[in-house]
Amino acid sequence: MLGALVKSIFGSSNERYVKSLEKIVQQINGFEPTLEACSDEELAAQTPKFREMLAAGATLDDILPEAFATVREASKRVFGMRHFDVQMIGGIVLHRGEIAEMRTGEGKTLVATTATYLNALEGKGVHIVTVNDYLARRDAEMMGQLHNFLGLTVGVIVPNLNEFERREAYAADITYGTNNEFGFDYLRDNMKHERSQMVQRPFNFAIVDEVDSILIDEARTPLIISGPTDDKSELYISVDAIVKQLDAEDYETDEKTKNITLTEDGVEKAERMLEDAGLLVGSNLYDVENTQVVHHLDQALKAVVMFKRDTDYIVKDNKVVIIDEFTGRMMDGRRWSNGLHQAVEAKEGVKIEPENQTLASITFQNYFRMYPKLSGMTGTAATEAAEFYDIYKMNVVTIPTNLPVARVDEEDEFYKNTLDKFAAIAKLIREKNEKGQPVLVGTVSIEKSELLSDFLNKEGVKHSVLNARFHEMEAHIVAQAGRYGAVTIATNMAGRGTDIQLGGNYEFRIDDELSEIPEGPEREAAIARIKMEVSDEKDRVIAAGGLCVIGTERHESRRIDNQLRGRSGRQGDPGLSKFYLCLEDDLLRIFGPDTLFAKMMNSNLADGEAIGSKWLSKAIETAQKKVEARNYEVRKQVVEYDDVMNDQRKVIYEQRSDIMDAETVDDVVVDMRNDTVNSLVADACPQGSYPEHWDVEGLKEKAKDILGVDAPIDAWIDEDGIEPEIVEERLAELAGAHMSAKMASDDPAIWRQVEKSILLDRIDHHWKDHLATLDALRQVVFLRAYAQKTPINEYKQEAFGLFEHMLDTIREDVTRILSVSELRIPEPAQLPELPDFLTGHIDPLTGLENSNDGDGSAERAALFGSLAGSPQATASPGGTAENPYADLPISRNAPCPCGSGSKYKHCHGALV
Repeated sequence: MLGALVKSIFGSSNERYVKSLEKIVQQINGFEPTLEACSDEELAAQTPKFREMLAAGATLDDILPEAFATVREASKRVFGMRHFDVQMIGGIVLHRGEIAEMRTGEGKTLVATTATYLNALEGKGVHIVTVNDYLARRDAEMMGQLHNFLGLTVGVIVPNLNEFERREAYAADITYGTNNEFGFDYLRDNMKHERSQMVQRPFNFAIVDEVDSILIDEARTPLIISGPTDDKSELYISVDAIVKQLDAEDYETDEKTKNITLTEDGVEKAERMLEDAGLLVGSNLYDVENTQVVHHLDQALKAVVMFKRDTDYIVKDNKVVIIDEFTGRMMDGRRWSNGLHQAVEAKEGVKIEPENQTLASITFQNYFRMYPKLSGMTGTAATEAAEFYDIYKMNVVTIPTNLPVARVDEEDEFYKNTLDKFAAIAKLIREKNEKGQPVLVGTVSIEKSELLSDFLNKEGVKHSVLNARFHEMEAHIVAQAGRYGAVTIATNMAGRGTDIQLGGNYEFRIDDELSEIPEGPEREAAIARIKMEVSDEKDRVIAAGGLCVIGTERHESRRIDNQLRGRSGRQGDPGLSKFYLCLEDDLLRIFGPDTLFAKMMNSNLADGEAIGSKWLSKAIETAQKKVEARNYEVRKQVVEYDDVMNDQRKVIYEQRSDIMDAETVDDVVVDMRNDTVNSLVADACPQGSYPEHWDVEGLKEKAKDILGVDAPIDAWIDEDGIEPEIVEERLAELAGAHMSAKMASDDPAIWRQVEKSILLDRIDHHWKDHLATLDALRQVVFLRAYAQKTPINEYKQEAFGLFEHMLDTIREDVTRILSVSELRIPEPAQLPELPDFLTGHIDPLTGLENSNDGDGSAERAALFGSLAGSPQATASPGGTAENPYADLPISRNAPCPCGSGSKYKHCHGALV
């Protein structure tokens, strides 16, 4: 009660913080008269002036007021738009590395220009991260006009750019791009062999648009670059044969999660059979050396016991094809990851396709935490404020709206079943449509969108159905969802980043309706007509009540509901929002069919009857909070496991970077050789043991195999008082002399290049194998919980040991190659090309792609695949006889539209 009293008097901490920023806004406003009097050239000259001030020791905070005022004045001249004071507050929040929560329609894209311009003045680069490539292109093109006016360069990173184009885009002062592209470029850069091949600069500052979508929704799924691995067909077949010999009492199953674990007797039985097959190292299945075998055994168990033919998959044309559990449709081209698909292929006796092995991976959490300064903006972040601070150390600041919100948020309505609910929704939509009020309906799935569409067809209501697949097309439709009488059904992600303006968006109408009319009096007259029509239509829509937003059910996250609600009531416009729920909704099923709530509704509600209550709405919100907390724990667990790998990733990537930057790496090679000698002697001549107990023959053999020398160790041991340290010293001198003699006959510059190449090659090779081992370890480490051990602690401990072992292996491998191999330089010497990588955003729990269709490429590929042979596909404007699909926006990694089954880049795309 005391807290509420203090808040009512002094305001919340957020309100006090925002109020403190108003002093800076007043300073910004103080520069406006002076800058208004400047010519365009004088305004553009502000940029070099600011850079000189920074070079002289000024800080960004020192020049912030004048720099923000400069951006505001430039915006007035370029766009005819003046930043509101609340937008300036949003810009200050972004500059300070915080999250600006601003309602839909408050102009977040324009807000970002202030912080972007200020931070770009340092010349270190600023990244603007968006959720899809349409928004990246749009924002770079639109806001780039303002930045170019002020003398800054702008680049954009989207799929299918070549290395030169990417390097140019990253070298710009400001770079727009998608989260996936930034992350994949980072991973690819750390697989290059020359610094000159890398495209990214050191990280400086990033602003993440729709920060909740990128850093929360997509944060559970790491970015993964993979490539084909060695053929393991025989291993899959052998393990499959062993699993098929196990009995039902040898394992325990969990049908719900499709998990299966061996019993104690089952473990012993499997160990004996694996040992007989020569697949086990030692006799203990769960020794760290057998991590890969345990992984394959688990996957084979799942394939044989849990995955049913004609239910989970079918065998078609001698291939295993996954069946979608929700739609029952075949999912051609989709494969289970982590070796599960190969295990099913072994089970069915069909050809086993090569498994893709992880070559590099990173979570969004660890990628974005590498930026020294990170900020974000969205309309909905407050409900996840705790997670933003825990993971990213970013505070959420709620920015007040420019005009008071006039939207009315009605109470939820509850129905017994889905049909009753959708009938009520369709009836309301028809009523609103008859009086011309535009309606936006949010659904949680494509199936629900189609169901509602059927109801509206029966009611005779004309409508559009969108489902977040084709971002550019949907942006145009969503932009016009505020027109008089418009009815639009959209999944929750559809058209994000596009404002719904009452009466329609005249800019989109100009693009759509006047694209064929050239510049001139006719076009100017048409533009004036469209603007007049939009203005008149806006008045009619306002009179009808503004945009009506309807939610067909509550999402498991309150944030998604708020996103939908925020579509209505932009910039003080009137509006209405309402959610309809029923007992069959996914979220309400959390309560269970036997709860008091469900019994009360079933017994007291007649068919078609609704109930509304604040108590019920509160209960739903409580359920949402529980689900949000569970989802946070899942994301947190992903971070905990990736943090272990992240520490190791930093060591490897820093070592690679040092090697690439070094003129010569002979000191590293010498250290590796000495460490290898130390290890060999320590194994053969343990401290405190007598010479007669030393493994002399083994040491001589390893010295020959690894160091390339015939060491007279027998003669050394005959000396009195010989110690392991003396053996180590002499062996190191012998190995050093051998390498000196070997290098003397060749050009030192060539040897320097050879040493660097071998170092990088061996690091990459063993890092790749290490990632595969960690992947397998992660799949099975949860079993340690049965032994009252904490899986994450076990993972950390074993991952550390594996990493130490990998470093030892790298040292030994590099020493052996340089000491034993003959030097042969190809003419001309060329840098190795990177392989044909696969990039994915894979859910580590399900193994399925979860990219949120960032660039829409998968769906576009499906569309163009359906057009194969159609006039659209064969007569594309700009297409050629060799490649009729040249102008279609097809992802290079998507299936070719011709239906060959090959990737586009390996088929018709190879001709581009």
